[in-house]
Amino acid sequence: MIWKPHVTVAAVVEREGRFLLVEEDTDDGVRLNQPAGHLEPGESLIDAVIRETLEETAWEFVPEALVGVYLWPHPERDRTYLRFAFCGQLGQHHPDRPLDTGIRRALWMDASELDAAAEQHRSPQVAQTVRDYLAGRRAPLDLLNHLHTEP
Repeated sequence: MIWKPHVTVAAVVEREGRFLLVEEDTDDGVRLNQPAGHLEPGESLIDAVIRETLEETAWEFVPEALVGVYLWPHPERDRTYLRFAFCGQLGQHHPDRPLDTGIRRALWMDASELDAAAEQHRSPQVAQTVRDYLAGRRAPLDLLNHLHTEP
């Protein structure tokens, strides 16, 4: 059997010192996360983070840099997640767009509020991604290459 990590993407969006998050239903109860989700077949990492942000928050997202890549083995499940976290700006908001199944709402929290709610984080990646963003970690998007195979 070949081991494969679950590849995910996440968007880090800061506006006036507050971060865009989602409150979502999970197997472990209601949790906080960045707009995030799984990479779909044939999708680039950048396309995935744009799609996930729109689906979970109804905001268009314009990625500007890669904040970090995070490998996290879930301690209670036989799963390892490989997360690519991007920072960027928001574009148009579509307030009438329904949010993805399981997403209760999008909300804004500052870093201290996020730290105070640590027990509600979906994973340790939530806090680490914000810490890395606040530390100024950025890699250019052209670091990523999506190679297409011609038929």
